[in-house]
Amino acid sequence: LEPPAAGGLAVPANAAELFGPAGSGSASGGPCLSEPETGALIPNNWLRMRVRFNAPSGQNLFEIRLHAANQTQDLVVYTTQTQWLMPATMWASLAEHSADQPLTISVRGAQLVGTALMGPPALGTSGDITIAPAPASGTIVYWTTSGGTVLKGFTIGEETVHTILRPPQASTGTQCVGCHSSTPDGLFVAFSQTAVPDNGDPASLGLRSVDQQATEPSYLTASSRSLLARVPQQAPTFSGAHYSPGDRIALTAFLQNNRFELAWTDLEAKGVTQGTDWGILARTGDPNPAGSPTFSHNGQSIAYTSAASLFSGVTAASNGDLRVIPYANRAGGTSTPVAGASEPQWNEFYPNYSPDDSLLAFTRAPAAESSYNNPHSEIALVPTAGGTAVRVAGNDPPACTGGMSPGVTNSWPKWSPQTTRVGNKQYYWLTFSSTRLNNSPQLFVIGVVVEGTTITTYRALYLWNQPENEANHTAAWDVFKIIVG
Repeated sequence: LEPPAAGGLAVPANAAELFGPAGSGSASGGPCLSEPETGALIPNNWLRMRVRFNAPSGQNLFEIRLHAANQTQDLVVYTTQTQWLMPATMWASLAEHSADQPLTISVRGAQLVGTALMGPPALGTSGDITIAPAPASGTIVYWTTSGGTVLKGFTIGEETVHTILRPPQASTGTQCVGCHSSTPDGLFVAFSQTAVPDNGDPASLGLRSVDQQATEPSYLTASSRSLLARVPQQAPTFSGAHYSPGDRIALTAFLQNNRFELAWTDLEAKGVTQGTDWGILARTGDPNPAGSPTFSHNGQSIAYTSAASLFSGVTAASNGDLRVIPYANRAGGTSTPVAGASEPQWNEFYPNYSPDDSLLAFTRAPAAESSYNNPHSEIALVPTAGGTAVRVAGNDPPACTGGMSPGVTNSWPKWSPQTTRVGNKQYYWLTFSSTRLNNSPQLFVIGVVVEGTTITTYRALYLWNQPENEANHTAAWDVFKIIVG
């Protein structure tokens, strides 16, 4: 039995008797479950489970039931509140002993008046969730635009978030920090910065530590600092294959001759000479501007957005396609469209390589529409070699909430930094932002499992540690080594 909120209705000691056997009462008309969403796959190192639901008018007493085939008894909670947080020890035990099998969760609601129910309890949402036999690794750093732009972050499993970078820590005169990524060693965040609060052009780039000190890397030279300060450029990206002494490369979308190009910058540059200290990557066969680059982890390829009209290095006005070029030791080369992510009916953008470089996650919207803050955008996956795009199941909010996708601005997918193989299955995790909750962007995570050539995606998990009253989006999921003082 859960205690009531201060001054609230008390849960009667005979609540189990009032509700009767599991599943009894009305077959419908009960609460709508929003967390965890049925059909979700949950990492085994996840935040302890929070159960949250919306109740029909009049219902004030609720039963939450969790059934696992390998457990002798169901877990049953009676509460007068519309959310319940599982104790940490209980969650740890459940994740250890009931992973990789369906867990049926159901919620019933009733109206309690005095000591009796006004009519039978009503069943609401009922369905299966699964705890994966695999963890989600790494740290998420995201951009919040509420009350001034700030980068915040947390390690998977943490129940709080930490401030990573405020604009004044970036550089003198900075009013906004925006698009960002981790250096491969996890010690620094690379970010775009502007002198205006709305994150518009012109933007330059900065690198600062994530240890609360906001210091620059010792290897950053005066020349490389001046190269990063050029405007406008956006979307820094790195590869661990090109991030060691003598080969520290940042890739960006850089405006040259009124056209965004893909540029490399040597972070140990001794000068500012094009071709030696920085350069433009060749994209033979692609006459369009290029933006939103993502560097493969093996350092061999760069995927990017190609569009006839591209703004700020990230926004495709319409008809964007994903294309790939070789890195080829800073030379670039022939640009190839990604089959399944260069389709005429879609505007495709924001690509991101999976940790083993086998998959590309990206956002897409109808071809004639802009990529910027588009409510019709959705998340899709495609093999890096090309193939049929997979629309992820996590695009869809719970049906009972009334929300629908397209319509909830699913966007900006980023993979976790590691993948785990268990038996014949490869487990991946993907975060993205969505406005399905209170029409404000929030962060969600989905599981992706590959077995042979079959890609299975799951429904979305809400990260309940993020402040719900803030707009949280454009996450980077990597190996950030956050240190909290």
